[in-house]
Amino acid sequence: MHQRFLGLTAASAALAMTVALSGCGVSSGSGDVTLKLVAADYDVSGGQSSKKYWANLGAAFEKANPGIKVDIQIESWNDVDRKVGEMVKAGKAPDVAQIGAYADYAAADKLYSADQLLSIPVQSNFLRPLVDAGEQKRVQYGMPFVASTRLLFYNKKLFKEAGIKGTPKTWDDLREDAEKLKAGTDAKYPFALPLGAEEAQAETMMWLLSGGDAYLDPVGNYSIDSQQNIATFRWIKENLVEKGLTGPVAPAKLNRKEAFAAFTRGEVGMLNGHPSLMQEAAKADIDVGKVALPGTTGKPKATMGVADWIMGFKQNHHRVEIGKFLDFVFSDKNVLDFAGQNDLLPSTISASETMVKDPEHQDLKEFLEALPTSVLPPVGKTSWAVVSDSIKKNIGKAVAPGGNPSAVLEGIARQATIAESAE
Repeated sequence: MHQRFLGLTAASAALAMTVALSGCGVSSGSGDVTLKLVAADYDVSGGQSSKKYWANLGAAFEKANPGIKVDIQIESWNDVDRKVGEMVKAGKAPDVAQIGAYADYAAADKLYSADQLLSIPVQSNFLRPLVDAGEQKRVQYGMPFVASTRLLFYNKKLFKEAGIKGTPKTWDDLREDAEKLKAGTDAKYPFALPLGAEEAQAETMMWLLSGGDAYLDPVGNYSIDSQQNIATFRWIKENLVEKGLTGPVAPAKLNRKEAFAAFTRGEVGMLNGHPSLMQEAAKADIDVGKVALPGTTGKPKATMGVADWIMGFKQNHHRVEIGKFLDFVFSDKNVLDFAGQNDLLPSTISASETMVKDPEHQDLKEFLEALPTSVLPPVGKTSWAVVSDSIKKNIGKAVAPGGNPSAVLEGIARQATIAESAE
């Protein structure tokens, strides 16, 4: 893990450097500045919590920083990436965007790097896997706003009905538990396997990590059709799908949203889930257990992490003001407020350490413990959007009747090679 905090001297030096640079022609000059912020709406119930969070944060920042105003625009996750893209294309980029991807903007030289914006203590406080995922060519452009990890969820009531006393520690355990759920309960989905187009790239990555590999090799090249990955999907096909343990809907047709809904109806024995599913399960009185998805013979290589990103655009030359705003955003109070109200994980070391000690957030403990060693999708590659789309469209075919895992993964790998060569 990287160095956690720098001392007061380093922090003072960083602030002094920021002040000095503010007069070097890279800021907006004297007078009031208005920063345009576009951010995503995280309120799954359709409420106003994200709007209230940003309104309160903006007001507090403006009070502490006379002369800097924040114009806030909140958009749904269905629209936010597209709307920011349209703004950038029209030559009206926001100063700050909190969205799902940063790589294309970084590759086009439209973003400030993190070290151009953040004070040293703030930049050094991000969790290491999130820093790595926010880098393009070893320079950090994406700042992790909030994170989550994925764990194996199981329905404790169904486990008890099936006579399952422990939790699965290996893939063989997983298959045997699914067989017991099928035989001893009315669970429609002993193991729900959503490989539909909604988020198949995430479900796939969880299994690849569980099988001992991932999307990339150690030097950062795609290795989608590695022998380990092919073996992983062959096992899934032969041991779960072909044994009728994945339910009435073919994995290629099952989306995450439908799988989660079935879990909250008590129809699913096991599935891979993220923190927000806990809220919905609790509302439905589902008693949930959580463990890491096991590896082939024991502990997996790693769990999968996910992050959403915040970034600063160069277009309006508000570097100093954006930096002040982002330093404020990443204060422990603001990070913990947002993560706590959305059942998500903080992106910083200090806030994570605070949350894990807080009894109010004990239901997030397993997720928090998994985050520091998690592996994230290769979001720093501009080719990832194309590769991810190919996985969504094709991976379900690998476990379909008559499907060939090797041929499917090799086909996706060929598309990845083409996409990567175009970077």
